[in-house]
Amino acid sequence: MNAKQAYKKVCASLKTAGIESPEFEAQCLIKKVLGLDRTSLIVHGDSKVDDIKSNKLDELVKRRINREPLQYILGKWSFCGFEFEVGEGVLIPRDDTEVVLNLCLDFLKNRQSKKVLDLCAGSGAISVAVEKLANADVTGIELSDKAFEYFLKNIKLNNSSVKPVKGDILKCYKDFYDNEFDLIVSNPPYIRSGDIPFLQTEVRKEPAMALDGGADGFDFYRAIIEYWYTKLKNGGALAFELGENQAEPVKTLMKSKGFKNITVMNDLGGVQRAIIGTAK
Repeated sequence: MNAKQAYKKVCASLKTAGIESPEFEAQCLIKKVLGLDRTSLIVHGDSKVDDIKSNKLDELVKRRINREPLQYILGKWSFCGFEFEVGEGVLIPRDDTEVVLNLCLDFLKNRQSKKVLDLCAGSGAISVAVEKLANADVTGIELSDKAFEYFLKNIKLNNSSVKPVKGDILKCYKDFYDNEFDLIVSNPPYIRSGDIPFLQTEVRKEPAMALDGGADGFDFYRAIIEYWYTKLKNGGALAFELGENQAEPVKTLMKSKGFKNITVMNDLGGVQRAIIGTAK
């Protein structure tokens, strides 16, 4: 079997299994095992695939057909031009998160001081991107053992100076000074507990603690606004990623603590995906 035949075989298997983008995913798996991107596959399509690589491809296809997330199988995923190691136990970086990142970058470009705190840092996607793109001084907090391991790997992978803290954001706010940060950002768990069993199979294989926002989905928004707002400097900002239909309730929560200049930004699908407001 040559590389082109291997690609067609993988593509057909994924398509039969109902995978949404079989051609794209087949290309990803071919690149992972054979080291051939789309252009190389055209040029070197007649190159022989040995049994070891053929078996490896079969193994990865089986994992994908069993609905293991593609990103976990590949072991890395990109976010805003940066590579992040991902795997079981850490939330996968998503394009939707670029919306809150852009709000943060717009806010920081007008500030002399750029001291940033990322709550529920996960893989470190927001932390690293803000540090690199805004030249900011970033601290990230993550509770999960597995996610924190990936956070540390990704700081190193991106030659980043982000300061990692392992801690529970519902408690460790006591360890930080008031008026310390110019910006606090979070992509918190925001899915309602009762909705989790009905999520896409692949999403349910991501860590529940990174998804579950409590009975109404707002547990972490309430806690972060309540416990962390005093950690912002006067004129500092608080920014969140949002789930669908969460913008107005979160805006109300922020207003209750005196946040002003509240801005909501939509994602490409028209969903109100991110919010930012400034503290008194």
